[in-house]
Amino acid sequence: MPGITYVRGDATSPQGKGVKLIVHCCNDLGGWGKGFVLALSRRWPGPEAAYRRWHRERAHNDFALGAVQFVQVEPYVWVANLIGQRGVRTGSKGVPVRYEALGTGLEKVAEKAVELGASVHMPRMGCGLAGGTWSRVEPLVTGRLAARGLAVTVYDHG
Repeated sequence: MPGITYVRGDATSPQGKGVKLIVHCCNDLGGWGKGFVLALSRRWPGPEAAYRRWHRERAHNDFALGAVQFVQVEPYVWVANLIGQRGVRTGSKGVPVRYEALGTGLEKVAEKAVELGASVHMPRMGCGLAGGTWSRVEPLVTGRLAARGLAVTVYDHG
C-alpha cells in the first residue's frame, strides 16, 4: 500500500507527472482570505471565485461540512475546496477543524482522484488556521486516500 510522501515545497506547484488534485480545507462561512488559500488565489483565481459562488448559492446546493467542490485550474491540475472547518475561530466548542467532515470530504476526493487517475497533493490541511493536529488528520489521509492506492504528497512550506 502506498503511503504519504512528505516534501518541502509549495503545494500550489505539485510535483510529479499526470493529473494532480490539490486538496485544502475551507470553512463553512464563505470566508477566503487567510492561510493556504492566499497561495491558491495568487496562482489561480478560479478556486476562490468558485468557492464564493458556491457559498453565495448555498440555499440551492450541497455547501456544508464534508462537501467538496472540484475546480479545474489547468489541463492536468484540479483544486478540491473541502469544507472541513466550522467557523474560523477557536472558542467554547474547540478549534474550527471538524475531523469527521475532513474524513467525509476525503472520501469524495478519493472518488474524484480515481475517476481522474490523479495523484493527490496538499498542505497539512486542517492544521493551520483550522487548529487541527496532524496526528489526527494523517490517519484520515492514509485511510481514505493512500489505502485506496492513491499517491499522496504532503507539502511543508519553507
